[in-house]
Amino acid sequence: MQKFNYKYIDLVVRKALDEDLKPLGDITTRLLNHKKKKIRAKIIAKQNGIVAGIDFCKQAFKAVGKETIFKSKIKDGKFIKKNRVIAEILAKTETILMAERTALNFLNHASGIATTTNKFVKKVNKKTKVCCTRKTTPNLRLLEKYAVRKGGGFNHRYNLSDEILIKDNHIASEKNLKSLVLKASKTKKIITVEVENINQLKKIIGLKFKRILFDNMKIHELKKCLKICKKKYETEYSGNANLKNIKSISRTGVNRISVGILTHSSKAFDASLSFR
Repeated sequence: MQKFNYKYIDLVVRKALDEDLKPLGDITTRLLNHKKKKIRAKIIAKQNGIVAGIDFCKQAFKAVGKETIFKSKIKDGKFIKKNRVIAEILAKTETILMAERTALNFLNHASGIATTTNKFVKKVNKKTKVCCTRKTTPNLRLLEKYAVRKGGGFNHRYNLSDEILIKDNHIASEKNLKSLVLKASKTKKIITVEVENINQLKKIIGLKFKRILFDNMKIHELKKCLKICKKKYETEYSGNANLKNIKSISRTGVNRISVGILTHSSKAFDASLSFR
């Protein structure tokens, strides 16, 4: 998993600010007589949940106005109750008004992912890891995978360079699954092989690789496959896992469950900014 630093945060935040401010800036705020006056504002949680993305939120205000004093009242990964203060800001009126939406977009998006992830984590047993996928928003993958971790989840491979994952379309192209696995095993990369049925599983049992991914299997078939594996490989389930069925999937004893919903369909956290 790659890490982000200040330069990455600043780059992403400034691109987002450009979407809001170019080409003419905030033409509404420009009309105010006291836009240079320093004021205090606070960001308030409108629901219970897990907070993430504080640094991105902070940088949105800092990038617009260097005078900004941003004080977070909670750390990423912590639970917050409805109506509690997430952060306080002291800055010029124009700074807060120009940065408000961009700041909240980052905070609410990341916190929504963290909150959703935490709901999934609470459903599974302690031995099952809830993992995200590459179904992420373009250019926001680092933030989204970070938010998953803050919610108690785990990251799958970051991108196509990280690990070898032999999926259905690779198998369809190569035809010979066993040959493909043997070729992959000559590399130093972690290897995961996706199987859709017991017959595919039997073709690769005994070969050298780390993980088997069971794709869209019924629970009864998944259980049969896990017995065949006999803990020789790390196991993972993928395919339409949701809050209603993830507990049943976890009970099979599978090691990991990949959940695309975490990053591609999490509802945004509800937080708003108000002047004191």
